[in-house]
Amino acid sequence: MNYLIAVLPDRMTAEAAYTELETEGFPADSVSILGKGYKTADEYGFIDPSKPARKQMRLMSFWLVPFGFVAGVAFNLSTQYQLIPALGAVGNQIIGGLLGAIGGAMGSFFVGGGVGLSVGGGDALPYRNRLKQGKYLVVVKGAPNLTNKATRLLKSFNPEFLQGYVDPTEKPGWGQL
Repeated sequence: MNYLIAVLPDRMTAEAAYTELETEGFPADSVSILGKGYKTADEYGFIDPSKPARKQMRLMSFWLVPFGFVAGVAFNLSTQYQLIPALGAVGNQIIGGLLGAIGGAMGSFFVGGGVGLSVGGGDALPYRNRLKQGKYLVVVKGAPNLTNKATRLLKSFNPEFLQGYVDPTEKPGWGQL
């Protein structure tokens, strides 16, 4: 499945583009308008970049927190540092482990969240930002010949941005290579 996304400056232009696509015989289920008064990014299926970021943080915390605990205990064993001398050696090793676990949790939060926000969103974040700015998106999905025809039609509306995508989750069938 191919997707074509056009960013248009206002509602009137988006509706005119939608009407033009309709009159050219595009199926109604293959053309969508996103923006105020129409579908939202969530309704259409644009991934919210914070969801993959939270998932990445959780996955990283499963191994970073225990690793941090073990590293904290190992560090305390190797340095024999007495943070609180009244607790003795075992108590200080546990404190070292807890501090290491906190370091691991911080690593999963900052690194996992940062990577998830920068990589997980893909192109969905710029489109969400344009919707927040009051712009409208016209999205056409379908076979390559359909999106190519839509590209020619939508260029006449002088979109701010026009981008085509191929769904990476789809496996090519006969005639698609």
